Amino acid sequence: MFFVLSRVSCAEAQPALRWAGDPEGGAPFVESDPSHPDTLVGFDVEIVQLIAKALGRKPEFVNISFWNIDQSITRGDAELGMSGIEDTPARRATMAVTIPYYEFREVLSVRDRDASTYRALADLRGKSVATLAGTMAYEILLRAQRDYGVKPVSYEDDVHPYSDLALGRVDAVLLDNVLAERRKKTIAGFTIQPQSVAIGHYVGVLSAKSEPLRNSINEIFRTAMRDGTFERMFRKWQVWNDDQPKLYAQLLDGKPVEPVIGFDTASNDATKISKWEAAKRYFPSLLQASVVTIALSCLSMGLAVVIGVLIATGRVYGARPVRAVLLGYVELMRGTPILLQLFVIYYGLAAAIKLPAFAAALIGLALNYAAYESEIYRSALEAVSVGQLEAARTLGLSQRQILTLIRGPQAFRLALAPMTNDFVALLKDSSLVSVLTVLELTKQTQIFATNLGSWVIPGAMCAGLYLMMSLPVAALARRMERQWKIES
Repeated sequence: MFFVLSRVSCAEAQPALRWAGDPEGGAPFVESDPSHPDTLVGFDVEIVQLIAKALGRKPEFVNISFWNIDQSITRGDAELGMSGIEDTPARRATMAVTIPYYEFREVLSVRDRDASTYRALADLRGKSVATLAGTMAYEILLRAQRDYGVKPVSYEDDVHPYSDLALGRVDAVLLDNVLAERRKKTIAGFTIQPQSVAIGHYVGVLSAKSEPLRNSINEIFRTAMRDGTFERMFRKWQVWNDDQPKLYAQLLDGKPVEPVIGFDTASNDATKISKWEAAKRYFPSLLQASVVTIALSCLSMGLAVVIGVLIATGRVYGARPVRAVLLGYVELMRGTPILLQLFVIYYGLAAAIKLPAFAAALIGLALNYAAYESEIYRSALEAVSVGQLEAARTLGLSQRQILTLIRGPQAFRLALAPMTNDFVALLKDSSLVSVLTVLELTKQTQIFATNLGSWVIPGAMCAGLYLMMSLPVAALARRMERQWKIES
């Protein structure tokens, strides 16, 4: 098959091989070349080039977030997904998965001073252990949470778990040995424990209807195993080890390879039960994540209102220098992405102050929304008629009395509707704080969908929970508006 495909006539127009990967923190799988940022490098990049050459096609990269690669492949955005993707029962049940091309080990990393204390997950009772959400390692930590009382902390990249380990924000990291060894070259202060927690494999993923292409890729992989192409490739990236010859011998002998070795996935694999049964099991975790979302949103909005009122008051009544400073703050917060602000508060300021993830998320959302709230309150204050203000001054009321008795109450009524809209928007924007390891509703839903292999049921449940949180707020605001109309 391989040789037939290799001799595709150049005269025949072959479609490009669209493949999906994530270069963000994707070393050494898929990453931007530091010397040439427009060029992708990594062993997965080279494997795709090998596949495309054998098929007589030109590779075309599609930049997809790691968490969305499976869904993008299923909907046809790309034919092949390659980005350090793990072989799992869920993927085997819902997609066309290639044979494994690399065997990795899930390893535990701890700070140097804890190396003799934390040798296994059982030693980390009550301690926080970081990993990537939606991965095999995360499922292992969920089991360890039940068995040993470990506290899983999920990240969206493989860099910050190790930097937070060095900073003392987490007590350990559980990830692939490829990632652990890569990060140890740039981040000092942690030790990789030699004992493997589990063994897994990297694979390519295709849509379920692409089995013929998957079979062709499998033949290409087997040839690369036989002729030493994979060995040369992995040696170049310094990830070759004695695990790979054993894996290749097993595959070339036609023996099946289990997706996960050393970890019982029976109780964690949502594809082995009905989707509704899986939904019932995951629903309590979604409710718990909803509580985090509600608490974070309410606290952030409350703080934003207080700060916004102070800013608006300062811009209306303050001296020119005060107004200039406050205007600068408002434009800064409105003119930069909230995601960037969250990163700066949590990671950028870590050298000076190590804020807990929830506190950093609360402060970040509050400071951002305070800028928007201040504009609402300022415009509402200025909307009160000048005639009323002059009449109040004629009656001898002080500026404070005018603000608290006349201008403020009317401004609040005018600001109520946009305030309600902002709170609903804040409920949704709270999903961004997952980048700071806060496990809120959207992130928990994403993990559920990844394990289930479908977004239909998890997405519907998530949307329903968001509606249950936002609709009562809107109803309360409408009731208050009606009551004020009657009173006025």
